[in-house]
Amino acid sequence: MDQIVNVNEFQGLAKRALPKMFRPRVLVDVSKIDTSTRILGYPISSPIMIAPIAMHMLAHPEGETATAKAAAACKYYHVSFMASCTIEEVASSCNAVKFLQIYQREVTAQMVKRAEKAGFKAIVLTVDVPKLGRREADIKNKLISPKLKKFEGLFSTELRPSEGSGMEAVASRGLDASFSWKDIEWLRSITKLPIVVKGILTREDALKAGDAGVDGIVVSNHGARQLDYSPATITVLEEIVHVVKRRIPIGRPVVHGLAAKGEDGMRKGIDMLKNEFELTIALSGCPTIDDITRNNVRTENERLKSML
Repeated sequence: MDQIVNVNEFQGLAKRALPKMFRPRVLVDVSKIDTSTRILGYPISSPIMIAPIAMHMLAHPEGETATAKAAAACKYYHVSFMASCTIEEVASSCNAVKFLQIYQREVTAQMVKRAEKAGFKAIVLTVDVPKLGRREADIKNKLISPKLKKFEGLFSTELRPSEGSGMEAVASRGLDASFSWKDIEWLRSITKLPIVVKGILTREDALKAGDAGVDGIVVSNHGARQLDYSPATITVLEEIVHVVKRRIPIGRPVVHGLAAKGEDGMRKGIDMLKNEFELTIALSGCPTIDDITRNNVRTENERLKSML
């Protein structure tokens, strides 16, 4: 410890201390790797998908239209409820399977009808934000939300500087703290599209989602920005793995590419993730997605038990 002179040196020590999770198999023919799979029956090129992130125009002037074009690299795009661009603008730019994120009742019926007309394939109800978490950086910086064209005629997203935390002010208009499991039935009554619930972190809620008749779930802790000390997604996957089915939407890394180089940067970010995933499963002895099993990973609990 006395030889450590800056915090960056802890990274190397951490890498040596962190558990190794993979259990690779050898002497398997991995000359041809196929990462393709399906989500709700629709083919996608790999389990790496673009998760919903709000206000892409904060990262790039073209916003979600650039993201939509880059989504061709993974054949899937989950459009945020708080997108900078309209549903129709995204649809006209996107040659991929499109899902639409929703949060509340007030504007949902109109947005769902627009999504159906624009060719979206599913509605994703985000359930872990009945109220906005305490986002200290937003409070300090007083983020002012850009105008969101998607909500024109529905509710205003324009803010006055005096409103302080921009996201909190917008959220107060766009979130619904009264939403409950019974509202799944209401949502089903207004659309024939498949319904996915995003924000599940427990086996109990996964079972409730199944009982409610949803078509899929997304295991998510909302980027760890909602509830302090909520578990990381990876730590709860095992208890609900039979529902999750191994699909992993990716958020921040692809938006970093968007901010740096627009559509081309995002496309490169997606390609890098796909290439790393392909190499990882090849080195694990798994030529296809179906070859990946529970035996290919070791959990932290198993690691600790092996030390006893």
